[in-house]
Amino acid sequence: MTDRPHTPVLDRVTWPADLRRLTDAQLKQCADELRAETISAVSETGGHLGSSLGVVELTVAIHAVFNTPYDKLVWDVGHQCYPHKIVTGRRDRIRTLRQKDGLSGFTKRSESDYDPFGAAHSSTSISAALGFAMAREMGQATGDAIAVIGDGSISAGMAYEALNNAGHIGRRLFVILNDNDMSIAPPTGAMSSYLAGLAKNSPLAALRDIADGMAQHLPEPLRQGAERARELVTGQQKSATLFEHLGFTYIGPVDGHDMGQLLNVLRSAKARATGPVLIHAVTVKGKGYAPAERSADCYHGVNKFDVATGVQKKTTPNAPAYTNVFGECLTRHAQSDGAIVGITAAMPGGTGLNILQKAMPGRVFDVGIAEQHAVTFAAGMAAGGMKPFCAIYSSFLQRGYDQIVHDVALQNLPVRFMIDRAGLVGADGPTHAGAFDIGFLAALPNMTVMACADEAEMVHMMATAAAHDSGPIALRYPRGEGTGVPMPERGEVLEIGKGRVIQQGRDIAILSFGAHLAEATDAARALEARGLSVTIADARFAKPLDCALIDRLVAQHSALITVEQGAMLGFGAIVLHHLAATGQLDRGVAIRTLCLPDRFIDQASPADMYADAGLTATDIANAALDAIGVASLHGKARA
Repeated sequence: MTDRPHTPVLDRVTWPADLRRLTDAQLKQCADELRAETISAVSETGGHLGSSLGVVELTVAIHAVFNTPYDKLVWDVGHQCYPHKIVTGRRDRIRTLRQKDGLSGFTKRSESDYDPFGAAHSSTSISAALGFAMAREMGQATGDAIAVIGDGSISAGMAYEALNNAGHIGRRLFVILNDNDMSIAPPTGAMSSYLAGLAKNSPLAALRDIADGMAQHLPEPLRQGAERARELVTGQQKSATLFEHLGFTYIGPVDGHDMGQLLNVLRSAKARATGPVLIHAVTVKGKGYAPAERSADCYHGVNKFDVATGVQKKTTPNAPAYTNVFGECLTRHAQSDGAIVGITAAMPGGTGLNILQKAMPGRVFDVGIAEQHAVTFAAGMAAGGMKPFCAIYSSFLQRGYDQIVHDVALQNLPVRFMIDRAGLVGADGPTHAGAFDIGFLAALPNMTVMACADEAEMVHMMATAAAHDSGPIALRYPRGEGTGVPMPERGEVLEIGKGRVIQQGRDIAILSFGAHLAEATDAARALEARGLSVTIADARFAKPLDCALIDRLVAQHSALITVEQGAMLGFGAIVLHHLAATGQLDRGVAIRTLCLPDRFIDQASPADMYADAGLTATDIANAALDAIGVASLHGKARA
């Protein structure tokens, strides 16, 4: 559908200052038009629609009441920031969203003064907003700080650390809890239940009896301490919300789609607040667009779609997705091994664990947005005799690194880390790039690190992980489809630390780790067209390294080229360390290590991102030619 919505009021708004000149009735109409514009834009680009639709009224009201960008509006995660971008001078570019050279799908400091803090991972907003508030208190030229955080994100530990610190400091700060009863998957845990109980009360209810409900979810010493503190301060018992116990003034629940109510509450809070305030706004993810409201995930992340029907434009896959291969393999293994369980941090569908969850609901544990807890929970299950498969995106696993070190590797516990979205991921850009896991995992004693070259190899590596009980093991794999290779009926348990030779040559050796093997193979074909004989090898393991294979490749070829979909100081660095330690670099061997460059790469298609990174087949071939002192594929002579 190409027709643009009719937006006469929104057309008068380029910047938030324009909103402040509108009447309350016009602000309501502007919100309706902003919702239509957001739907229209995302139908052309794809992206995170449901969360953006849920905060349309909040976006308009916040910018109308507060003096942004002097006042700092910090969005948590950033999935919901599309309406914000439209009313902050970026409407003319909103249809470049998530595209190459276009607007980021998240808030980004370099993009606009109205994005004071970049976000793409959850639960950071309160900490950042408190930082802005304290910068103001210490004399910096900044105004109020407003954090908008969802009910899924506020369940994470970092959010509680920030709430606790903000309440202790006691300075003026606004936290708006966007309670839509949905993160990516339905929220889990005691806090979700608590918030649901709050929301059942009438708007602006006093909520004097809610603390009793929350108290049931607190440890006994904390519960008693909170009750004593309330009694000492107020002379009343059991009469406050958790947020009040933490030092916040609590207002809510408020209807997050009632413009009049939102404006009144925000204006009153702004006029009267002296300390931290939490405004609890109940919203509907996907609000105002029926297909999103009816969808199980409320159109959290969508492809391009037809506005009239909501039907998404999806291409027919040529090969199974790695995520689905993982889920199906894990389910087969779980059917024959009762000790196997799956653990995810709020991403059962995104990680493929929903397949096992559907078949065996009691064998999958969704711990909410809590990667640190997920890792240590998995460690505890492993210590208890289970075989946990902890499935977390590469960029999110970074959040659990201390737990991987201290709770898993140090104790040599057999936790299976299934690392989805390894490598560059496309439209989500650098915030979700799985660039660093090879280096940060391979640095750890006791850790085994695998990467599959294709979906068939993934089947074998799943069997290997299931059988590996002697310590932690990690399997990294990319987003999207496999390569279309024939799939084995059963996975074979691989020998730990042993790679494979795909084809044998004489002149140049290309050693690939992970899913870039197809590009390495294409590079070999280009080199063969130049009359060179090429060996192609698949490392399979970054740790332990197949040292014997590497020694043969170095001894038998004029040049060795390593290829990986990870950052510097990853697989190539491990190979170089081995060669240096064994004196093989002393003999003048030609080595090139191809990896992601030492910079963050902006969003584009994965192919364009890898081209930007210098990791195409042509780049690999040219690196090999450079190593042996031959002209590049384009004919330019090497010095």
